[in-house]
Amino acid sequence: RLMPELPKFDDEDLKSYGDEEEESALSPPAALMSVLATQELLLENILECIPVGEFAVIQPLSDEFCLVLGYLLTWKLTLAFFKAASSQLRVLYSQYLRRTKSLNKLLYHLFRLMPENPVSSGPTSEVPYIDTKTFFTEELHLDVK
Repeated sequence: RLMPELPKFDDEDLKSYGDEEEESALSPPAALMSVLATQELLLENILECIPVGEFAVIQPLSDEFCLVLGYLLTWKLTLAFFKAASSQLRVLYSQYLRRTKSLNKLLYHLFRLMPENPVSSGPTSEVPYIDTKTFFTEELHLDVK
């Protein structure tokens, strides 16, 4: 709930960033970026032996699972922050992410975490590999009970 409110504070200081000759960059909230940087290092240690194109198998409820989940949830907060920002602020924030290579790291991590065939755990047909439901073909309902 708090993330969409934060860009309003940077809107006030926006004019001071436009007068410089070099490309300006503005960091998203420092606390969020600090957590993200720490998680990037931890994830890099977990996934270092897995090349892009291969996929890592992370066991549910393991320590690695919790680290990956925390990393992805931090990115979800970051994207909620971006969504609430004005287009001028998004440019400045994206420059910061480009300089820190955080977006590149996210893509590398995602391509190593994404399963080759994300099969849904719902009812499937009796004949394997025919009419298999995947997360890309079925609508996902995320209702919290």
